[in-house]
Amino acid sequence: MPQASITSDPKIMMGKPTVFGTRITVELILEKLACGETADQILSEHPRLTPEGIRAAIGFAAEVLRSDVVYPIDRVEG
Repeated sequence: MPQASITSDPKIMMGKPTVFGTRITVELILEKLACGETADQILSEHPRLTPEGIRAAIGFAAEVLRSDVVYPIDRVEG
């Protein structure tokens, strides 16, 4: 199976990064994981998504956060 990748197309989800071949945004995947959903729960809700797609979304987010941009955070809610 080919490795999932992240793409951005202005015609799909207003250009937000999505898992290639889907309309599932990286943002949605991360929000669901942050809320405590498991990868299996996300996969059952989104049949076109694969485990590789979830890993690609997490990897993409990590790569974006490696940039030199500073994000001031007063407090992290947990």
